[in-house]
Amino acid sequence: MTTAISLQEQYFPTMTCFGCGPANERGLRLRSFPDGETVVARFTPWPEHNNGLGYLNGGIIATVLDCHSAAAVVHEAHLRDWPALPGAALPYVTAGIDLAYLRPTPLEAELRLEAEVTEASYEEMTARVRVVHDGKPRAEATAVWKRWRPRS
Repeated sequence: MTTAISLQEQYFPTMTCFGCGPANERGLRLRSFPDGETVVARFTPWPEHNNGLGYLNGGIIATVLDCHSAAAVVHEAHLRDWPALPGAALPYVTAGIDLAYLRPTPLEAELRLEAEVTEASYEEMTARVRVVHDGKPRAEATAVWKRWRPRS
């Protein structure tokens, strides 16, 4: 595991999100890093993430895809100087995710997460994100993020 500062630790260190919050000691605590145009992370499932058939649970897959796309989107917002609006914890929030399970995802293996922002405007971003093992995509998603505008 790298000792470098992850995107999550850099941009939202006090976030308690189950999937990507560095401040949630009982969460997954994803750590994502820029690698050229791609944002990458490594994730090793826990035995508790079993879908009952010996593979990774689909809900956990959806969580890591959503949360890894968050790192890519927040990083893109930072690069474009589009900070969070006053009262918002993040500049964007998930508006939707279209997910496809392509093949069984191993439960007892390190997985690679990859994400790229494919469209970016001040109001909305789209990211393609995937879980990869053994060089094969296991699940992939398109995540749409909209500008977070806090309401009172």
